[in-house]
Amino acid sequence: MEASAIRNAIADAARAVVLPEGIGKLTCTGYVPGAVTAPHFFCGEYTVDYDRAMGRGLDAVELTCRVLVSRADDRAGQRILDSLLAGSGPSSLKAAIEAARGAPGDYALGGLAHDLHVMRMQGYRWYEHQGVDYVGAELIIKIIGEG
Repeated sequence: MEASAIRNAIADAARAVVLPEGIGKLTCTGYVPGAVTAPHFFCGEYTVDYDRAMGRGLDAVELTCRVLVSRADDRAGQRILDSLLAGSGPSSLKAAIEAARGAPGDYALGGLAHDLHVMRMQGYRWYEHQGVDYVGAELIIKIIGEG
């Protein structure tokens, strides 16, 4: 699996979320941006467990993604964040990303991986990015594919 292609495909999948009217669109990048345009989803750190099957047959990636929203209005920002972190619905990052799994029997992310699963949300807190404070959280995504 090629890491930057996987991260870009995850960001593309996240763009499918529909935010409540008046919020605008979710900005998404497959890399850690120098500057954030809130609300913003990006792919950050990842770990790779190599050789999960013999002969370089399978690797497992655990990708940490962050979503940051403006804290100009604390309550409104947290409502937006909560909708993005919901397990289902039009604003759900989990639902949008897992839709990129494809149909049963298809490869995920347009053929880049065997499968993926949004495993958990963590770190719901204040984040500082380039000197600006945001409210945000992390999504942990497990991706498996050929080694």
